[in-house]
Amino acid sequence: MRISATIAALTVIVIANAAAQQNAMKIRLTLDNSKAITATLIDGETTRDFVSLLPLTLTMNDLFGREKFAPLPRTISAEAKRTHTYEVGNVAYWSPGPDVAIFYRHDGQKIPAPGIIVIGKIDSAVEALNVPGSVRVAFERLE
Repeated sequence: MRISATIAALTVIVIANAAAQQNAMKIRLTLDNSKAITATLIDGETTRDFVSLLPLTLTMNDLFGREKFAPLPRTISAEAKRTHTYEVGNVAYWSPGPDVAIFYRHDGQKIPAPGIIVIGKIDSAVEALNVPGSVRVAFERLE
């Protein structure tokens, strides 16, 4: 009886994880028309509003040697949880900008008020953004 309950619980977890992966949105970021990296977006109103802007090409400037950021063409939904911390690889929305930011290095500093809304995470090779100055980034949705 106990083994059946354990198997049933594991089955539910596996199905839930598979469903979450099916709903995961992927985008490609092409840096300076050469290096392509991908990101997995977190489902939410802010993310869906960001995706509605795609395809989008932005010149992303460097900030504090930790992130690349650029203003978006319009504000997007800010009705989501905000945070004052970040992880390397986070793709985030800074509503006062309104800016999109990608964190490529951690400097131990907190994000000032009102905080950021994390909308996704770079899958790998985030270090490609660790270059001096600005970088041109083309964002596109992957189907």
